Amino acid sequence: MTMHETIKKLPIRRGRWLAGLAAGALMLPGAVQAETLQGALAKAYENNPTLTGARAGQRANDENVPIQKASGLPSVGTQADFQENLIIPGNSFFTPNRSFSAGAQLSVPLYQGGAVRNAVKAAKYRVEAGQADLRATEASIFSQVVGAYMDVIRDQAIVQLNQKNVSVLRTNLRATSDRFEIGDLTRTDVAQSEARLALAEGDLRTAEANLIASREGYIRLVGDAPVDLQAPPQLPNLPGTAEEAVAIALTNNPDIDAANQRLAASRADIGSAKATRAPKVSAIVNGGYNNNLNSIPAGNTTSDNVTSSALAGVSMTLPIFQGGRASARVRQAQAQTSQAIETYVEVERGVIAQTRGAYAAWQANERIIAATQQAVGANALSLEGVRAENSVGTRSILDILNAEQEYLNTQVQLVSAQRNSYVAAFSVLAAMGKAEARDLGIEGGALYDPAVNYERVKGQIWDWADDPVPQQQATDTRGVPAADASVPAGPPALPRQ
Repeated sequence: MTMHETIKKLPIRRGRWLAGLAAGALMLPGAVQAETLQGALAKAYENNPTLTGARAGQRANDENVPIQKASGLPSVGTQADFQENLIIPGNSFFTPNRSFSAGAQLSVPLYQGGAVRNAVKAAKYRVEAGQADLRATEASIFSQVVGAYMDVIRDQAIVQLNQKNVSVLRTNLRATSDRFEIGDLTRTDVAQSEARLALAEGDLRTAEANLIASREGYIRLVGDAPVDLQAPPQLPNLPGTAEEAVAIALTNNPDIDAANQRLAASRADIGSAKATRAPKVSAIVNGGYNNNLNSIPAGNTTSDNVTSSALAGVSMTLPIFQGGRASARVRQAQAQTSQAIETYVEVERGVIAQTRGAYAAWQANERIIAATQQAVGANALSLEGVRAENSVGTRSILDILNAEQEYLNTQVQLVSAQRNSYVAAFSVLAAMGKAEARDLGIEGGALYDPAVNYERVKGQIWDWADDPVPQQQATDTRGVPAADASVPAGPPALPRQ
């Protein structure tokens, strides 16, 4: 059974967020269409190698349950031997020239001190922990995709702003040169305009390099080039306070769930370790067959060419002294449980800090956006006023250049704050355990359910039930063209306010 056959169609929550943006998930190969955030998340969900690798790792983790169950199931073994005696002693009257023997044994464990029961219990807890880890990986990949998506939008906007700034400065330089020719301005004014244009062109090259890096980061995560990224939608169900976010996170965060399951598994390991001091009882059935292939020397009437045997019984093993190994294993398991307890506390602390930090970053950037929007408007009016004052001789060319730079700086700060606010808000959802495929309404196919594979293998007792040869699941990016710094026409696709 392949990985895709372990996918189960699950109900998808639609309409609550990213509603109406499913077209990005249904893009035809080679078609140049607008990409939505949901489309990018759907591609990453299907093709990101970190996520597909984590699913494979969880399927490997599932196998620990049938492995541990096998220790408590009957085992059957056979053995066959053929011997040819090349040299027979002269005084031997009973040694056959050749012989064939075969045997079979059935062993049924009856009691193992709870070792199997506790080992299976621990394996099941670790399966649940692995499923929680898979949820955490999914949320982490989605957070990275959102960050990469917003990085591309931000850097496209910054390139557009710098391009506009270079164009304005070139116009200023031409105007300054013309006024210098008629003696209205000095050579110093021209030099200042030339210097500021050169710096602006350098800033544009830096912005273009940043845009290329952001697009390559997007390709790494999504597996496809970002084409005409659309403005992301508003995020739903964001908490009103940090305390509300923390309360939800303590209930739903997958890292806390995984740490809790590993703690339960460690406690079951103590029972497995204690079982090494308990007696073990098994029922045994043996059968044997021997055929000398009519090779016993002639005249020997005391040996038969064919013999057979069978026996049944009960075997008990009672450890008396193991050199302290049993108690050492128990103490080791107890110490590992103590470690798991502290790890749980550490994870819980980390989730609380992560949630509060993301919430604070989100709120801070929301305030930065509000303040910067005012600054952008004020700087736009200031620039217009300085230009007007320059036309009547009360302002210098340097005053215009400084006003244009301040206007550019506040615009760049605004698009950066908008990006940071959106990413921080999504990080809040991720910390709350609300940033997984089921929460985001990922469309375009069935959701991967790790429980499907677990149910398939947990009771498997056939020794030849292999899966097909492993195949690559994630798409490679060798065929994706290298990113460039071109930007679409029109206003940047910034988050809706």
